Amino acid sequence: MEAMSIVPKTWTRETGLAEKRDVWSAIKRGFRGRCPRCGEGKLFRAFLKVDDHCPICGLDFTPHRADDLPAYLVIVIVGHIVVPTALFIETDFSPPVWLQLAIYLPLTLVLSLALLQPVKGAVVGVQWALRMHGFDENTPDDIAPG
Repeated sequence: MEAMSIVPKTWTRETGLAEKRDVWSAIKRGFRGRCPRCGEGKLFRAFLKVDDHCPICGLDFTPHRADDLPAYLVIVIVGHIVVPTALFIETDFSPPVWLQLAIYLPLTLVLSLALLQPVKGAVVGVQWALRMHGFDENTPDDIAPG
């Protein structure tokens, strides 16, 4: 039986220019905390600290500018889960306030912490797929004057 030799893919400027970037794949990979390009390397080195580069394909993560967008998106997502749940329970069962606070506050905290890293990874994936910020291979020097 003949052994197959695996040739590592080298990312160069030429392959980057022809590289197709699927937005949905990048979002899914980022949501899972993986490199948006190869899907194998880790995106985070700590809870919310994005690594400098992918250990597998070498993609530079330093240009990402997630800033406050992940936090805003988590607030919207958690709000759309907790508020209708609270309104449903209040109108149908009317439990005491202390019980509602004992349920909704921890629920909000746990959901927010659980979603923050995946949402930030998805935002970094979108930025890479749409060639935003420094994820574009064309630097301003390469742009011809109009």
